[in-house]
Amino acid sequence: MFFSWAPLHHPLVQLTLSIPVYSLGLWFFGKSAFNSLKSGVPNMDVLIFIGAASALFYSIFGTFYYQGSHEVHKYLFYETGASIITLVLFGNLLEKRSVKKTTNAIQSLSNLQVQTAQIITEENGKVAYKEIEVKLLRKGDLLQINSGDIVPIDAVVVSGEADCDESLMTGESVPVHKQKGQLVTGGTLLMNGNLQVSVSTHLKDTVLSQIIEMVKKAQANKPDIQKLGDQISAIFVPAVVLISIVTFLFSYFYLEIGSAQSMLRAVAVLVISCPCAMGLATPTAVMVGIGKAAKRGILIKGGHVLEDFAKSKKIVFDKTGTLSTGQFTFNQFWSEPNQEAEAKNAILALERRSSHPIAKALVAQHAHWQNSELVFETVAEEKGKGMRATDNVGNEWQFGSAKWLGYATHDSDLLLSKNGKVMAGLCLADELKPGAKDLIDYLKRQDVESIIVSGDNEKKVYALAKELQIKEAFAHQLPQEKLQLITKWQEKERIIMVGDGVNDAPALSKVSVGVSFVKGSDIAIQAANLVLMRNDMQGLQEAHMISKQTYSTIKQNLFWAFFYNVLCIPLAAAGYMHPMLGALSMAFSDIIVIGNSLWLGIKKVKIITPPQN
Repeated sequence: MFFSWAPLHHPLVQLTLSIPVYSLGLWFFGKSAFNSLKSGVPNMDVLIFIGAASALFYSIFGTFYYQGSHEVHKYLFYETGASIITLVLFGNLLEKRSVKKTTNAIQSLSNLQVQTAQIITEENGKVAYKEIEVKLLRKGDLLQINSGDIVPIDAVVVSGEADCDESLMTGESVPVHKQKGQLVTGGTLLMNGNLQVSVSTHLKDTVLSQIIEMVKKAQANKPDIQKLGDQISAIFVPAVVLISIVTFLFSYFYLEIGSAQSMLRAVAVLVISCPCAMGLATPTAVMVGIGKAAKRGILIKGGHVLEDFAKSKKIVFDKTGTLSTGQFTFNQFWSEPNQEAEAKNAILALERRSSHPIAKALVAQHAHWQNSELVFETVAEEKGKGMRATDNVGNEWQFGSAKWLGYATHDSDLLLSKNGKVMAGLCLADELKPGAKDLIDYLKRQDVESIIVSGDNEKKVYALAKELQIKEAFAHQLPQEKLQLITKWQEKERIIMVGDGVNDAPALSKVSVGVSFVKGSDIAIQAANLVLMRNDMQGLQEAHMISKQTYSTIKQNLFWAFFYNVLCIPLAAAGYMHPMLGALSMAFSDIIVIGNSLWLGIKKVKIITPPQN
């Protein structure tokens, strides 16, 4: 052979050339392995470190013990260990570049944050415009935003009108018209028109900043299936070390193939068994899934939400503002003789002090009811029930649900009482939200049972359930009663709940997956762990489909990781796989897992609407 005499074949030359590679590799993998052992959860780097170190020290032993002997080359594995380190480091580089692609949702959202804004100031008595860094803006600063600009920060329109594209924030494709007094959200695009706006919040408190932070936290949160993978990895690493030792002893003493071949097999077992793909299987899929949802206006507050949403078989809906539009109309008003004017005035005065959707609708539709100012000494709202007040002459007023006032079977939905005596009432009408029927039909096809739990009366709840073909519905449910029902169901299985009111918050915080709309109450949004930026049913269907796609991808990734190890460990122990080939195949398995996760990002989420009869 041409190289039969070359200096490269000299043991000391090989040792000298391989020292830099070993120094880098053993430092890199050794530090990670040591930290993982300290935490009690050994990782894949433990196997790499042991394998490379074994090859190095075995070779050093052979170099000096058999120095000058023709047997020395049987004990040299410098190139094997150096190749393993090089291949694994190269695989880590590819892995980090690939994983970076799975986090592009945060980058996409961060790109919506512009760095400068045009502030309006006064200099020498004249209006002046100048560029300023967004991070230097303060509440109350006046900004100019022109057509084609990205809104730099959350602000309130002071003057001007414009159409705003909020699709990247909410997933809503229809431009939203903005005018004086309305809020514009940082990161949205001004399509046409010009606005002067007043900054309403600090940069760290903007809607976009909170969304970015929420996505970061969600991507770091582990679903149960990943925790299972972590537990298996913790057992897997010590088991592989034991298999490697047994392989060496069995090969050397029983098969009698010599220490060199026995060492090769033992090192191959260590290298090929690295559970790297197992560790990547879940987090890469979770990152892609949460990012994919965020781009569609679906904010998920934890990786576990994806798994729970995909596996749940029971979903509970509040009615008002969820399955129905929440845009109420009021009819069949009645009052005791000669008390109509006083009753209407009292109802409007009480409802002006409530943030409940019913109260807002009533005030908007019947502002003309107020004929004089009713002065209250005390006013209190009982969440999910109604309003209670005492006026300046000592009269005690109550306005709220008939059940709360002790008239559960009354024909009217809402009653007004003065000093404990009912004096007026009215009924509510509420229309079905567009897409609600399609959503319920979709859930049926997915074998997910739908249930309505509402504080509304039986007549309205059962009518809605019949229209949507929902078999189980509960009416007249107060917040604590909703919570009791949810708690009972949650003890047996995973429950999804969809609600948007203050009275839904306790139940939303109890279930496996609490879903709220961004237009819901602040407390409901905080209690929910999945928030829909669009106030429609299609967003919920998309969220479920993305959850199922993500969970399916995780299972595929874990299957490949386990299949790879189950297949390759016996081959390595039997001597059919060289350590260098093992390192290469390990890197290949990582790429397959990451590639499968990236494929999740481009899978279509196709909403199929069943044909109408």
